[in-house]
Amino acid sequence: MPAPGRDRFTRTDAPRVAVAGGGIAGLAAATLLAERGARVTLHEAGDALGGRLSGHPTRLADGSPVTMSRGFHAFFRQYYNLRGLLRRTDPGLTRLTPLPDYPLRHSGGLTDSFARVPRTPPFSALGFVALSPTFGWRDLAGLDARAALPLLDVRVPDVYERFDGISATRFLEGVRFPEAAHHLAFEVFSRSFFADPRELSAAELLLMFHIYFLGSAEGLLFDVPDEPFPHALWDPLGDYLGRLGADVRTASAVHAVRPRDDGGVDLDTDTGAERHDAVVLALDPGALRALVAASPGLGTTAWRDDVAALRTAPPFLVSRLWLDRPVRADRAGFLGTSGYDGLDNISVLERYEGEAARWAAAKGGSVVELHAYAVDPAADREKTERTLLDRLHQVYPETREARVVDARHEWHADCPLFPVGSHHRRPPVRTPHPRVTLAGDAIRCDLPVALMERAATTGFLATNALLEAWDVRGQVLWTVPRAGRSPALRALAALGREPRPLSG
Repeated sequence: MPAPGRDRFTRTDAPRVAVAGGGIAGLAAATLLAERGARVTLHEAGDALGGRLSGHPTRLADGSPVTMSRGFHAFFRQYYNLRGLLRRTDPGLTRLTPLPDYPLRHSGGLTDSFARVPRTPPFSALGFVALSPTFGWRDLAGLDARAALPLLDVRVPDVYERFDGISATRFLEGVRFPEAAHHLAFEVFSRSFFADPRELSAAELLLMFHIYFLGSAEGLLFDVPDEPFPHALWDPLGDYLGRLGADVRTASAVHAVRPRDDGGVDLDTDTGAERHDAVVLALDPGALRALVAASPGLGTTAWRDDVAALRTAPPFLVSRLWLDRPVRADRAGFLGTSGYDGLDNISVLERYEGEAARWAAAKGGSVVELHAYAVDPAADREKTERTLLDRLHQVYPETREARVVDARHEWHADCPLFPVGSHHRRPPVRTPHPRVTLAGDAIRCDLPVALMERAATTGFLATNALLEAWDVRGQVLWTVPRAGRSPALRALAALGREPRPLSG
């Protein structure tokens, strides 16, 4: 709960607050500040709002105007604070559409589905095991039950204190999960952090298990926007901020931050120096590192070292293909994949996105998107793109005969990496300066949130920290429970609290 306070600022005492970064975290911070009556300036270095979920117009070889983005994102139903942000312009979340399943396929031939898995813990985890072809009774008998006990009662921040020092792969090897389940279920989740599970902190994997299996009753089904991100999400939110009086500036970067002796901050921007009473830095790790390095008066030496230690995940690729013929009618809107030479998932956009559906109907084709996460930085990009196309032909053989009308390939390397042993150095929302706060999915947050939800939650937390000092009420935040939901499972998990080395 936020600290109590006034409902909002008055016209005479409204502070000037800048937000650097127009992604989810920055939009959450700017929205709450503007709603409380602050005079907000939002700076986004890119040409559009949305950060890693932004989009831009392009024209295909056939003359069709389309929107290209950085690809598929699942809006899970446990994303309470992100969904609360979106409700500002879409109270019924009508611009999100549900996908009926979250299928996962391994190259060995096994396929898992979450459509029929119960959503209520602990039946969600038990149901997945019972229905999954990757688990057999012999596999269950071979599990190291005691090593698996921490999965039953994940607590934040305790999970980081206990498991941040080992990798996700080592934890799973210690539990002795069957190899197929290891690759199909858990590797797919770990790679959603754009990381190789051999490098990812086991604490993040356990947290994901808690959020989606034993800590919530929403299960693993999710929603997706029914139009490209700008049209469905960010343009309406930008308009909402404008109506609240916020100054929303795209193609506007913040180059340096200089705290003043009176507690305020000066910013160096593309248009010159600006004076503000406070600032929220809602930037990706690389941009935050660069800004802090360019701001020698910002923070203590230890804090600056922690920011400099933030790591960026390896590159990822989004390939979107406009094909001259449709994929089979029974193909899922989204398919997670494992064992296909780096292909992590396939989306068939016309199954859920209006723009793609209109193009596919008009041209008699399909719009297919391929993702590859944690690509070797030394990999040849054109070869990687060709490999993904070859793997598409393997998974969906009917695409072998399709002609690619046009293609767009997005390469990026700006997602946070959560390697083993890094949690204690991640900077929190509060900084050494009371009027400077941080937000984003790379920022430490002692709540059970991850990915887009961590971005939205830290955006609100960063603003709450500022509002508290001005005696203005902040945003109430919602999360899954901070411990396991089942008393019986919590009691079982307590048996595994004693430190014990993992095998493997």
